[in-house]
Amino acid sequence: MKKKKQTWDFQRKHFVFPSILLVIFLSIAVTLWLTKNNLFYLFNFSYIGLSVAVGTFLGAALPKREKQKGRLVTQFLVGVYMFVFLGIYGKENMQIEGFFTYLFMGIFIGSTIHYLVAKIGGTVIFGRGWCGYACWTMTLLDLLPWKKPKEGRVRYLGAFRYVHFFGSLALVLYFMYVLHDAPQLESAREMYWFLIGNLVYYGAGFVLAFVLKDNRAVCKYVCPIPVVQKIGSRFSIMKINIKRDKCIECFACERECPMDIKLLSYMYEGKRVLSTECISCTACIHACPTDAIAYTVGFDGGLKEYLRYQGEPVATKKSRKPKALGA
Repeated sequence: MKKKKQTWDFQRKHFVFPSILLVIFLSIAVTLWLTKNNLFYLFNFSYIGLSVAVGTFLGAALPKREKQKGRLVTQFLVGVYMFVFLGIYGKENMQIEGFFTYLFMGIFIGSTIHYLVAKIGGTVIFGRGWCGYACWTMTLLDLLPWKKPKEGRVRYLGAFRYVHFFGSLALVLYFMYVLHDAPQLESAREMYWFLIGNLVYYGAGFVLAFVLKDNRAVCKYVCPIPVVQKIGSRFSIMKINIKRDKCIECFACERECPMDIKLLSYMYEGKRVLSTECISCTACIHACPTDAIAYTVGFDGGLKEYLRYQGEPVATKKSRKPKALGA
């Protein structure tokens, strides 16, 4: 029996969501351009919006086995742009220390806007979509072969993200208010801080990925950004939803999830996926053989985090008993 040929899927509905995203970003671009009288904002957010729209469309239209390439296209376009143009050419410290510094100085520039719009405010709409679609660190690390972690998370190691976050904040406060050493904007020092910080991230990322066989290990255990992202993403309007009447409980979605989320545990409770560890990568959607998973718009939130840790195998229909609805 011949296998069904994988072909592009050009449907009108696949143009709708990318178009909505593009309009949102263009609205931000025009608003900031007119209010700040700076053409940079028009270019910056128009480019990012177009990159996101292209990747989202490709993720819908590409053959099923190739759909994740759409996300990687956006991640490359946005990640390289921010790293090279803003970080190196613009000499801005795009690390979280740069954001803290510019925020305390009351300066509204690329780094400040980026964090406030993409990594804080945007989480209320898109959750942690930045992590899945734009992170320049993961632009390289997502090309490694360990896209599907087999061993689960290392329990409690994720607490280091909070140590990193508050350590970075303390470092900035020490430089600014103890040493009285505020940085000079668009200087070589800012660029070096940005580059050295990224070298540390990439180094830690490659080592952890190799040791734990997990491309997203640095995201789970080292990166401080989720500390602030988790606040808004818990109540994000857009979340993954699994239709119980279409789900055959094959757990293909959980095997594909790079963040080790027990997706069906939320379905058993009649809820959307409320985990703040979801990075909106859509791997679960593309893995589902019955099209039971989709992004939906709604208003909800919750504190439950269903995650798989080391020592817990990926679930099968026999290994996890369904919970009663509303349990």
